[in-house]
Amino acid sequence: MSTPGEEIRKRLRDRGWTQAELAQVLHRPIQTVNQIIQGKKAITPDMAAELAAAFGAEPEMWMQLESQFRLSLTRIDPGPIQRRARLYDYAPVKEMIRRGWIQRTESLEHQERDICEFFGVDSLNETPNIHAATRRANRAIPLSPAQAAWCSRVKQIGRALQAPPLDSSGFNRTAKRLRELAAYPEEVGHVSRILGEVGIRFVVVEPLTNMRMDGATIWLDDQSPVIAVSVQHDRMDNFWFTVFHEFSHVVHGDASIDDNLCGEGRTPSLVKEDEERNADNEAAATLIPPDKLQSFIVRVGPLYSKTRIIQFAHTMQIHPGIVVGQLQDRGEIGWYANREMLVKIRGFVAESSVTDGWGRTIGVSL
Repeated sequence: MSTPGEEIRKRLRDRGWTQAELAQVLHRPIQTVNQIIQGKKAITPDMAAELAAAFGAEPEMWMQLESQFRLSLTRIDPGPIQRRARLYDYAPVKEMIRRGWIQRTESLEHQERDICEFFGVDSLNETPNIHAATRRANRAIPLSPAQAAWCSRVKQIGRALQAPPLDSSGFNRTAKRLRELAAYPEEVGHVSRILGEVGIRFVVVEPLTNMRMDGATIWLDDQSPVIAVSVQHDRMDNFWFTVFHEFSHVVHGDASIDDNLCGEGRTPSLVKEDEERNADNEAAATLIPPDKLQSFIVRVGPLYSKTRIIQFAHTMQIHPGIVVGQLQDRGEIGWYANREMLVKIRGFVAESSVTDGWGRTIGVSL
């Protein structure tokens, strides 16, 4: 296709016009016409409409000629842009830099290298391997870049932590000790120590933007599980349900990445895979035996006053917020009922657990 200048010259020859005469027709300075013909001045939408009026063509044709001509003059190497786009498709680079997970650098090569090292891959054509080879993840759907980055950070921190050999003989005792903590918010600070005594690493990592992940059970190797929580919903019931859900995965040797465990947007247990449904049931039953909760529902529902909820919680030796959470999950009360009982616990958890986020930074090199 010809350039705008060539097309104008051709049309001037066809009509026997000079550039000066075209300038008169357009009521424009001859210098403007000359610069457009030489390609020194771009055709604007107004000029395209004027040329169309003068020569009888459509304005879009002149704009298309101008666009193609300007593109032909570009000397941009698309390679670096494509590589950077690949990086940003692969990982939430900007947020990872802000969180201190990778170094800030102007070198594309260094940034690619840092991303590959962070995810433990040789190239960006590989999918990050979140779980040990002997473990099967509970989801066929690929992780989002934010979820993969969060899980890789959990693995990175987990490898830096010391833990004794996994002691499955102590699992029942551990579940009982954890359950005893669920009556008071400040007691959540003991979770890391109790899990660590049986060889389970416990990590708290602030969620990335739009990550939507409650927790994960990740195995560094066949005997080194890491339970990670995001505390994206800073409330008592969500924290304890997530901890016991992930603990169930460790007990059964599952590798799991979990979102929508609790709250209004939760995924119903009935549509989950067997190991996820089992972990849901075990977590709920460990916190409140189902027969006890059902008896309370039969006796009290649907008039769940704060006083009756607190009395039942005291009987169960558990925090009222956990009772509220289970009643909400069963549809006995609305999602916005008794929210003052759903106390925040993130501060207590972060004070005594290995925590990455909310102003706490762990060195990149660990």
